[in-house]
Amino acid sequence: MTPSQEERVCRALDAFEIEIPSWGFANTGTRFGKFIQAAAATTIEEKLSDAGQVHHFTGCCPTVAMHVLWDFPNGKDSARQVMELAARYGVRVGSINPNVFQDQIYKHGSLGNPEPAVRKAALDHILDCVDIASEVGSRDISLWFGDGSNYPGTANIRQRRAWFQEGLRAAHDRLSPQQRLLVEYKPFEPAFYHTDIADWGMALLLARAAGLQAKVLVDTGHHYHAQNIEQIVAWLLAEDMLGGFHFNDRRYADDDLTIGSIDPYQVFRIFHEIHLYIWETGRRPLIACMIDQSHNLKPKIEETIQTVMTAQELYAKATLVDHDTLARCQRQCTLVDAEECLKSAFAEDVRPAIRAWRRSKGLPEDPLAAFRQSGYAERIAADRKERNAGAVASYA
Repeated sequence: MTPSQEERVCRALDAFEIEIPSWGFANTGTRFGKFIQAAAATTIEEKLSDAGQVHHFTGCCPTVAMHVLWDFPNGKDSARQVMELAARYGVRVGSINPNVFQDQIYKHGSLGNPEPAVRKAALDHILDCVDIASEVGSRDISLWFGDGSNYPGTANIRQRRAWFQEGLRAAHDRLSPQQRLLVEYKPFEPAFYHTDIADWGMALLLARAAGLQAKVLVDTGHHYHAQNIEQIVAWLLAEDMLGGFHFNDRRYADDDLTIGSIDPYQVFRIFHEIHLYIWETGRRPLIACMIDQSHNLKPKIEETIQTVMTAQELYAKATLVDHDTLARCQRQCTLVDAEECLKSAFAEDVRPAIRAWRRSKGLPEDPLAAFRQSGYAERIAADRKERNAGAVASYA
């Protein structure tokens, strides 16, 4: 790499932060069962302690995404306690995630439920989440809905759309001027006939109906196989409606595998669209980069650190694309040269530049190796082993 390329990588990494999920440190599983790890976090304090380790060794994960039902046991009354715990472990509360899919009342939906009382309960919970976000100083309220139907003729699709518009407008009205609603989409699961917010277009229309502080959240796993996600990103950037990402990777759809484990070139292409937008417009859009993946089999903290290191590497590669050359090749329709312009940046070994950036920040050159040498994983496994063994018994 040239000195100028190294400088570009360092500038890019200075501006790159990635939010990690509290639920990534707890015992999780699939729809078939829960897989227990001795070192898994069993309390909100343990989750924040583990998240603090990731930030300590990587230097780019200052915030933790949180689910209200899982992380705020007493709702708003827990807010100050959670803030203090986060500060104790060197992190802050990040995006707030309502949960309107877990309770039995949501069997037939939440904001799209035909029962007015259920729609009100879902909206009340979302409004409480906005209040909690205000209490802890969180900017983003991240909304995912499992609403839909499994059989033709069992739901009025247009009526449910109207209910969603009504509910999202009410949630938007509760926001402070600094806050945002991020509306996520998913093509299927758990609803297999129709999903109320099934793609980016539906999320875009609902966000616009909600109000000016609502944007679209793109989960990279929430797409049909082979869908061109970077095209979706480009369109949302053009419409000034890209609010954030939930990053993961998948072999089929929504596998929630470790980012870059299946198709790192796709993640690179997504990051490139963001860098290209900045180069063309001179504007840096406010995009929240968050991780949402299942840490079922790999050690949870190690997988999170691996995820962050991979994201940094792919983000750094994307900043090396020669946009002047690329634009010229695109205008001249020199297709091979245009594609090679992208591929050459993807092939660049940015790891030496990233190690240099870490040294300049007083961080370990290899965060994963440094964490392993710290002994933290062994200590928490010994401390939490009995509690997690109890989780096996109670789950069985």
